[in-house]
Amino acid sequence: MKRLLLLGALLVSSAAFADDDKPSTIRICDNTGCSDRPRNTATFEAELAAQADPAQDAKVAALEAMAEKDPRAAYDLGLRYFRGDGVKQDSYLAIKWMREAGERGDFKAAQALGRFYLFGLEEMGSDPAEAEHWLMMAADKGDKEAKKLLVKARKAKDQAQKDYQVREADRKNGWLAGWYTTYTYRTYWRQGRWYYY
Repeated sequence: MKRLLLLGALLVSSAAFADDDKPSTIRICDNTGCSDRPRNTATFEAELAAQADPAQDAKVAALEAMAEKDPRAAYDLGLRYFRGDGVKQDSYLAIKWMREAGERGDFKAAQALGRFYLFGLEEMGSDPAEAEHWLMMAADKGDKEAKKLLVKARKAKDQAQKDYQVREADRKNGWLAGWYTTYTYRTYWRQGRWYYY
């Protein structure tokens, strides 16, 4: 009995002091540097985040104007959007500008797009067929790395097609076929309203 009381007292006392192990500060790193700040502070300031930087906006607008005319600038802008270097990181705009550069013959942009599509980019999954398209463009320009990646893209595309065929066959003919037909309804319509069985 004493052991149980002692064990209970030990558990209660350890639970009471469990929060004391947490440090009162947390390390935060942002554009101003790193610092230790109290745990209970809020760091986001909506007013500052909403303010535009006219100088930065002018730089981005000038680079976009260059990118409209020169595929090298389009590649550079796409890379900046991908990395978030001088602009807000945006994978959609990164791909948009990389595609602009690749479609106008920049083989480094085609290679980068091939990588994006082969391995996936942030929320976007991989697309081996699209990767093959872009890597072929870069490989045709003599890019050795694109040739190596092209082999991987073709294997991934073939595997994706095989996986799709297996899933379709199971969906149509396998144990997955008509799975929903075995479930019963819980309600029925009668006299202008729904009733439960």
